[in-house]
Amino acid sequence: MTTKRFFAKDSDLDLLYADVAEHDLQPLWLLENLMPNEPSLSGPHAWRAKELRALMERAGELVTIDRGGDRRVLGLANPHLGDAPYATTTLWGAVQYLRPGEIAPAHRHSPGALRFVIEGSGVWTQVDGDAVSMGPGDLVLTPPWTWHEHHNSGESPMIWFDGLDLPLVRSLDAVFFERGPDIDVERNTPGRSDSEATFAAGPGLVPVEEGPGAARNYSPLFAYRREQTDAALTALVARAGGGPAALRFVDPTSGKDVMATMRCEMHRIPAHTETVPTRVVGSSILVVYEGAGTAVVGEESFTLEPGDILSVPSFARWSFLAAADTDLFRVSDAPVLEALGLDQPRWGGAAPR
Repeated sequence: MTTKRFFAKDSDLDLLYADVAEHDLQPLWLLENLMPNEPSLSGPHAWRAKELRALMERAGELVTIDRGGDRRVLGLANPHLGDAPYATTTLWGAVQYLRPGEIAPAHRHSPGALRFVIEGSGVWTQVDGDAVSMGPGDLVLTPPWTWHEHHNSGESPMIWFDGLDLPLVRSLDAVFFERGPDIDVERNTPGRSDSEATFAAGPGLVPVEEGPGAARNYSPLFAYRREQTDAALTALVARAGGGPAALRFVDPTSGKDVMATMRCEMHRIPAHTETVPTRVVGSSILVVYEGAGTAVVGEESFTLEPGDILSVPSFARWSFLAAADTDLFRVSDAPVLEALGLDQPRWGGAAPR
């Protein structure tokens, strides 16, 4: 690959540009949009549940797990990002489909991953040897470099949303991947996982030896159950007098985000109410779990139904008007922006004179 060569009418300047390119250099004064006034690399895009489900069912018939590279996944490719197979500039989003009796074999990778279950039953994932059942509305974590495999011991297929920090990790040239050994494991759907037995005893209750000083940068609780999320949101909406409410999924030992690179939230918007327009630095992906309504992102409007997925680019103003009681799952890159001090859109201080 050769370095881009710029041209000029002046022969001496043109020769300079030729020599600059030959030495793999670029003239800053000719580079456009290197530092835009505000984030502008992406745009919003919606993927529809009806289309996703139909395509996944077809893939289920035509693409075996082996032929699918050990996972049957359709990645969300935001057309605003050109050929990049990403939902946003920092987040990979996808839908995964597992048929009855299928096993997606073990592997691990440096990008962190989460699963938000859209529909189905009977599936469980084994995370570093801990068997974690999966059900609709559950959030299940497979943190960076943890072994994970998926089993469908039920009688129906399951569809879930995959969220990964893959674009971010890849931009840092820090992607590692390893396939796991073929090991026979118990095929029955497990009961309560070890992570839940240890860290989900109750609000504010964690083992003494697993305090904030534990050496990890992700939550040791691998499953956040729909029943608990629903109860918490119900209480929050009541406290808000019937208005919209939201909660964040956190590490029970520290209160920090479930992963160092991704923030997970659940938003509940009661029917005929609207969220306050929000504009933040950093991108996010929204998954409609229940309900319906209209999301406004910048100048665009999207009518959304259960299972629909919407990407929200960095610094785009967005809000949601619910036509029915609606629950939205949201994953964002907020922890990274905050850790780097880039979460504020403007910094104070007048320009020097």
